[in-house]
Amino acid sequence: MAMSRAVPNLAFRRLRGQQSPAEFAAAVRRAAREIGEQVACDARYIGRVEAGEIRCPNYAYERVFLHMFPGLGLSDLGFSARETVRGRRQTVPAGASSPGAPTTRNDEESDVLRRAFMTSGSATLAAASLGLGGPAVAIPSPRGTHRVGETEVRTVEDAVRRIRLLDDRHGADGLYRMAAQPLRTAYALLDAGTAARRSTEDRLHAGAGELSLSVGWLAHDSGRHEDARSHYAEALATARVAGNAALEAHAFCNTSFLARDTGRHREAVRAAQAGLRAAEPLGSARLLSLLSLREACGWAALGDRSACEQALGRAHSFFDRGPADGDPEWMSFFGEPEREAQEAQCWSVLGDRGRAVRHAHRATVLQNPHFARNLALYRAQLAEGLAHAGRPDEAAEEARRVVDSLDGIASARIRALLAETGRVLAATR
Repeated sequence: MAMSRAVPNLAFRRLRGQQSPAEFAAAVRRAAREIGEQVACDARYIGRVEAGEIRCPNYAYERVFLHMFPGLGLSDLGFSARETVRGRRQTVPAGASSPGAPTTRNDEESDVLRRAFMTSGSATLAAASLGLGGPAVAIPSPRGTHRVGETEVRTVEDAVRRIRLLDDRHGADGLYRMAAQPLRTAYALLDAGTAARRSTEDRLHAGAGELSLSVGWLAHDSGRHEDARSHYAEALATARVAGNAALEAHAFCNTSFLARDTGRHREAVRAAQAGLRAAEPLGSARLLSLLSLREACGWAALGDRSACEQALGRAHSFFDRGPADGDPEWMSFFGEPEREAQEAQCWSVLGDRGRAVRHAHRATVLQNPHFARNLALYRAQLAEGLAHAGRPDEAAEEARRVVDSLDGIASARIRALLAETGRVLAATR
């Protein structure tokens, strides 16, 4: 089957003007924050748009672009009408959703996957459907002397983005096992050692490590703590082998979170501090803020209020510096709502229930409803805090709001918070 040739998007290129792709991507991310959207835009994405590889942006990007250029429509931006792009029939790979499942696809991701199916040559395709109405994530699997190049690396990177997107919307329980196959294939590509260039190999290491962290988070959030620990350790080893400080900082950040959740509080502090050392040269104050929050939570669990308050102070100082081009893509979840939720947990552990409830409530008010899973989580944390603060009627009402919002969301963490709220309310009554 012959592929139609991409037509460069000259209109979009003109809108970029004298800005570099990286500068324009930063402007897109800033515009997204202005309207409460979070998009993982980088120079590579801008390049793909301008090359005509992305014929129509997904709905989040569409809202951002229309906000940036008021008065212009998608056609003015050089994009095709959505119905002409989305109307194409979808080829469903082995292991994907059965006939009758929704076939709408995210175009900036599906175009890459479609090319991977058509141009993989001697490579076989290991496909794993991530279900829930989303597209299949497929990564070409190495065979023989097949050279790993842009197609494979980009598909690994898109698999990471797709997993994060689905987790934002639905929680981890239904995704973890289905995400394991892309991870195995990504590491098989690394083990094959057939990357065409060193830069390709570096990106593949980064992509495989980030994929390991994403799958580890799915395990973590669904209560499979030993599996999560293994995935995080694998990502850390990958970071060390590749000399990738950004990946190392991310691995330590997740490891600290997991250690706190499993009662290894001293390890939580040490991992957060190691992450801070790795992140120091990366130019991301927001990453330093998140790692400081991880450290604060560890100190709170150890009962050291003074050390916790000092770490919280650093977290606020770093956060107030604002976002930067050096902020990692995976940190799209970290804004003021998440900061408030993390601080609420610190005060709750330290026994300051009133302060914990105030911060938890702010997290629910500030959170964009688009991120359904996080909003449900923050409300569940608020319900638990209200129950412990001796405000049972408010706790019960907040818990009911969580239950009513759980359609399509599956998270062991949220269920555990609701169970704890129910236990406290039962004891109170």
